[in-house]
Amino acid sequence: MSIIKKISILFLISFVLMNIIGFWIDSINSKRVDDLIKEKYLKISNEIFQNIDNRDKVEEIISKYALKRVDALDKKEREVLYYEKHTFGFISIQKASFEDEFIIKINFLDETYTLKTPDEENINDKLKLNILIFLDVFVLFLIFLYLLKLLSPLKKITKEIQNFSNGDMQSRIEVTSNDEIGTLSRAFNTMAASIEELIKTREELLRDIGHELRTPIAKGKFATLQIEDISQKELLQKIFSDLEILTNELIELEKLNSTKLNITTFSAETLILESLSKLYIEDESNIALKIEDDFKIEGDLHYLSVALKNLIDNALKYASELPITLKASKQNIYVINRGEKLSKELEYYLKPFTQELSQRDGFGLGLSIVKKISDKHNFSLSYSYKDGQNIFCLDFVVNDF
Repeated sequence: MSIIKKISILFLISFVLMNIIGFWIDSINSKRVDDLIKEKYLKISNEIFQNIDNRDKVEEIISKYALKRVDALDKKEREVLYYEKHTFGFISIQKASFEDEFIIKINFLDETYTLKTPDEENINDKLKLNILIFLDVFVLFLIFLYLLKLLSPLKKITKEIQNFSNGDMQSRIEVTSNDEIGTLSRAFNTMAASIEELIKTREELLRDIGHELRTPIAKGKFATLQIEDISQKELLQKIFSDLEILTNELIELEKLNSTKLNITTFSAETLILESLSKLYIEDESNIALKIEDDFKIEGDLHYLSVALKNLIDNALKYASELPITLKASKQNIYVINRGEKLSKELEYYLKPFTQELSQRDGFGLGLSIVKKISDKHNFSLSYSYKDGQNIFCLDFVVNDF
């Protein structure tokens, strides 16, 4: 979950809690005020009731407390705050629901006074409380917007870092502030420039080495044709052939680091056939092909075929018996051969020029290239050993790292 989403959730929780607390405080305050109002108007009611037989005195009391006569009450729902029955009448104090309006009703014999008043003090108290709650919510909202503004550059930074990790060496972050985010942006730009320069230097070196080696290798292979000693001739031809393979792998590795993937959609069978076409297989019976599920793959056909070709090539080289098995099933392609179990964890063999693979018939670059290609697609490579069989698996389900 992103930081902005977390902050949004925290803001929503804070907003809900603030409203709950505000409602609770308002309820407590309303109860307190209602009690005070009831006490105040009970005193007024008793004063009127005691002087009910003196109209002038009653009018004086009504004027004194700014009460207004009501000829007939409407049918609004009202809460009865107080009711007291007397021998010849009653006193009732009511409050209109959701309004700050109080009704005093006094009855004595056939004389009835119905009075109402908006209690200004109560209105002012509630208004002040509501203003404070509104200001709290408004300030919280401003803080939320300010945090979003502060964190908005993180989206741009994340995007540029992702672009850089996907091979866009020109990706840089625009620096617009001098705070910690600005410092982070400048540090990334400096790092990106250094990495870009290092990669360019390495690519140029690998490219130059690859191209420079091709000419002497070709000359060496031609020179071996002039050697009459068969054993020496075969040995030198093997050496130059291995050098040529190594050179091609170095160039392929350099291309992989600098080239963007050409993503297309193709079937597992197409990938397998493309991989087999890159191998020079004299006897097709050396490979048992099982396509149980011809699933679709989104990726670079050229590079994925190189990866699968390397796995097949290693399986053929190190198999104790043939044929090897090539199987497509449930978004996976398996390369299986009989042979000795790898003595170390798979990660060891994924490094370029590992010693154990170098001592055997290879240079240790094949699996390294497979790993780089699968990582670049966000696919995964795994290894297991079961019933005397080495099982390499390319999983074509995209992993979200």
